Amino acid sequence: MSDATDTEDDAPAHSRPTPLGIYDRPGTEGLTSIEVIALALSGVWLLAAALFFLFAPSDPASAGAIGGGLRFVMVMLAIFMPVGMIWVAATAARSSRVMREESQRLQTAIDAIRQAYITQNQAGATGAEPASVARRLDEIAAATRNTETVLATFTSRRDSERGAPAPAQPQTMATPDDQPALALGTAAAEIAPPLAKADFIRALNFPETAEDEAGFAALRRALRDRPSSQLIQAAQDVLTLLSQDGIYMDDLRPDRARPEIWRQFGHGLRGRPIAALGGIRDRSSLALTAGRMKQDPIFRDAAHHFLRLFDKTFAVFERDASDAEISALAETRTARAFMLLGRVAGTFD
Repeated sequence: MSDATDTEDDAPAHSRPTPLGIYDRPGTEGLTSIEVIALALSGVWLLAAALFFLFAPSDPASAGAIGGGLRFVMVMLAIFMPVGMIWVAATAARSSRVMREESQRLQTAIDAIRQAYITQNQAGATGAEPASVARRLDEIAAATRNTETVLATFTSRRDSERGAPAPAQPQTMATPDDQPALALGTAAAEIAPPLAKADFIRALNFPETAEDEAGFAALRRALRDRPSSQLIQAAQDVLTLLSQDGIYMDDLRPDRARPEIWRQFGHGLRGRPIAALGGIRDRSSLALTAGRMKQDPIFRDAAHHFLRLFDKTFAVFERDASDAEISALAETRTARAFMLLGRVAGTFD
């Protein structure tokens, strides 16, 4: 018997039913001590008044002077006014008692909620992470791996022949910027053929996968062109920063704008006439980007730098680009980033 009793006493607290009395609404109480005292005082006063008026000698002269009606009113006031004051005091005392009880119950509930909150935080700190947090961390890790893959390709160089090492250059022909100097001091980049528009558009969309050899080749050719290289690096910076908030250009589905509107933008037009270019309608992405723009100065500087470079580069691209090429550029990840950041920065307002 003693073992059973000890077992019941040592049972964990979570196995016992939780007493809900402190959270239940109080039930209707009967007569309390306050009402009993009020009833007793009322009875004593009524009895004393009855005895007084029954045994008090009547004065006919005083009764005639005062008047029967006025005397009756004074008698009623003398009898019932003290009774009314007794019950007013009783009601006030009971209300005060109810308020104290409710205050105590509320304080108990607050303490219980605070204790549960502290326990939950301690359990969350020592236990497993919530599924949403773990999923968010996995997304950030995947975005980081993708970013590292793209960054690794920026410095990679394709050999002239697969499997054959590139011929060594004479030591005297190398310059600090790894570009051979030509006659009259002309750099190789200055006389290089212009970048094809197809390569430029493909580079602005970045490689689709790690096996996208055509995308990587177009990206390397675009990086050899100085204006294109600046825009691509600025776009890569903002895409990396946006991915930290879970914003990916592949998830956005912007409204398409006509090529003539893009041409108006290339000619320097701003504001409402080109509002169709801000075709991003995803509210969560716009809200997250706007909040990041206000709170993060690094992100704000990178976004404005990217918008300036896109404006400058597109103005040159539009001069001899066809409508099909402009439409293809508008579908790239870089153009979508421009639409998103342009709406947040007020380019189309």
